[in-house]
Amino acid sequence: MQQVIFPDEHKYLTFLKKVFRHEFRKSGFRRISVPLLDEWELRKCSEKWVMKAYINNNIIEEIQPVYYYLMDRFFCNWIEEYRIWWEVLWENDPILDSIMIYITYTVLNKIGLENTFKIRINSIWIEKEQVKYVEELVNFYSDKKHLLTEEWLKNLEENPMLLLSSTDEDEKIIAQNAPKFFKFLKKDSKAHYLKLKEYLDLLKINYEEDHTLISKNDYNTNTVWSFNSIESWDIISNWARYNYLWKQLWSPKDIPASWFSVRTEVIIKMLHDREIKLKNKDSIDLFIVQLWDEAKKIVLPISLNAREAWINTVVSLWTPSIKEQMLKAQRSGSKYVVIVGIMEARNWVFQVRDSIAWTQEEVKKEELIDYIIEKIWKDSLDFYCPARDLTKD
Repeated sequence: MQQVIFPDEHKYLTFLKKVFRHEFRKSGFRRISVPLLDEWELRKCSEKWVMKAYINNNIIEEIQPVYYYLMDRFFCNWIEEYRIWWEVLWENDPILDSIMIYITYTVLNKIGLENTFKIRINSIWIEKEQVKYVEELVNFYSDKKHLLTEEWLKNLEENPMLLLSSTDEDEKIIAQNAPKFFKFLKKDSKAHYLKLKEYLDLLKINYEEDHTLISKNDYNTNTVWSFNSIESWDIISNWARYNYLWKQLWSPKDIPASWFSVRTEVIIKMLHDREIKLKNKDSIDLFIVQLWDEAKKIVLPISLNAREAWINTVVSLWTPSIKEQMLKAQRSGSKYVVIVGIMEARNWVFQVRDSIAWTQEEVKKEELIDYIIEKIWKDSLDFYCPARDLTKD
């Protein structure tokens, strides 16, 4: 299912991209893009593609670890979502886990969503630890089969770990009483998890330990966590280590790595639910209405000059009725409307309407741009120009 993002939602998506990008840059992350289609497989997640690019391009020979982030469309259960995704490769230190949690925690608080989410964490397994735990889990459920749905009875046979992630209310209650994985962890895994909690406490980040939080991928290891909306329990973001991915797919060698993804549509919905608005950076200062070809020839260069003077300008270059054009000018929210008919075009004197004060004045053609700048104040002009980012050595 493909997702269409219309302009009003794009404002929020662009805002989130800017906020996260700012935090990534401060933390040393650099942007990477991966193919939408690779070996006839749609881009469902990033870790496989990033790991493949990492190996195929010999990034492993560079200074490690490497920090990447992605902002793109992904297909999750055949539903297209726009996600913000970041990854750290070739490092297993839990301090990086805490940094990745801190980035999301900081962004959500900065954008007005404090106290609207919960952070859950859990330590899962490495291969040797999982075997004993699964045996214990199967024993726990052996006398409770009559309480399980047909789907989860199948999971008991094929993948018992999935029993912990049931959405059925009765099965969730059972899962809460299931054996906790922590007591099955070996020394290194316990130390990794305890260190993560220590760092989160140091950063004063509140979290809950949830032993039912698992990963459905068998290449994930050590720690998982999730940010959930308190109101809807929707997943805002989730994360896991994937130290076994490279070994599982291509090589006998492990490469320690981790990922974290953010579901932008969930955050945007939360912003709407809280009635958090964005500044309108697409506001129109000047809307030019014209009639007939003679007026068009004057309006076109004026509109271009206005934009060069940093005035956000929309010009109606088609020729419907003046009433229809004025209605479009009103809908645009433009502060000023310039009306250029046949007589105005010939006399070079335009009618300028103030849409806020509901007044109208005559302004000479050569004075129009200075007049608008004076009215809207120079400080209100949009001086942003991406081309200024270019430099020469």
